[in-house]
Amino acid sequence: MTPAVPADLAEIDAFLSAHVTCAMFPLTNLRQHGISGDDPQPQHLWLMREAGQVTDVLALTHAGMVLPVLPSARYKTAARVLAGRTVSGIIGRQDWARGVEKACGLHGPYTLNRDEPHFALDLPDLHLPEGTGQTVPLAQAPADTIKSWIHAYMIEALNTPKAQAETEVFTRYDRYVAAGSHVVLMDGSQPLAMCGFNARLPLIVQVGGVYTPPALRGQGHARRAIGQHLAQARAAGVQRAVLFSASEQASNTYRALGFSQIGQWTLLLLANPQVIRG
Repeated sequence: MTPAVPADLAEIDAFLSAHVTCAMFPLTNLRQHGISGDDPQPQHLWLMREAGQVTDVLALTHAGMVLPVLPSARYKTAARVLAGRTVSGIIGRQDWARGVEKACGLHGPYTLNRDEPHFALDLPDLHLPEGTGQTVPLAQAPADTIKSWIHAYMIEALNTPKAQAETEVFTRYDRYVAAGSHVVLMDGSQPLAMCGFNARLPLIVQVGGVYTPPALRGQGHARRAIGQHLAQARAAGVQRAVLFSASEQASNTYRALGFSQIGQWTLLLLANPQVIRG
């Protein structure tokens, strides 16, 4: 694998686009931030070629998150590239993520170590549910309520330590508002559920941040929130959506909207960043 340079970026973009359902994070980061900068999104990129064609791409964000797109399964090669670098986790297709984990010799403790079903939906096939509520941009919902939801989501869905969640919730909220990435299903002045897009490209979005408070669960609020958000994206020209599911209950919600499972997804978040040994 060789480090990417600006002259490679168009070719890398084309490769990631060909694997877009499994490459939303690195491709979105690439288009929004390139390969330079100091915030958590810009990333280091390496690529491998055979017969003049890109066959694999490895991304490492400045926050230490490894984002592998490795159809050739050269995990030991990826580990050599990462040697001496600090890693905070791995997110990606199950075989790629677990392959890199093993080759790098990563070990716990993890705050999150989970394999989840990976789903996709062609938006013309969206089953739009009827019922109470209308989505509004996150900024139009009661801020204190939504911050408490984000805090609860971080702990429940991501196993974020409580003290860390209490600090990061404000940054996340401000980022969501600035990006216009999340919506809240409202019944009058009552917030019912929240969802968002954690990666977005012109033709495809990745759903994330889905949350309904415990007292309001089991009433289809998340389904309506996601359905309306996707319908808005479809009206803006988006053709497809992907997501990964943290529970069977959530999976049932996604299937009811028309999503079908396309594979397995892995989320590995280290409790403490580790330096990869050579």
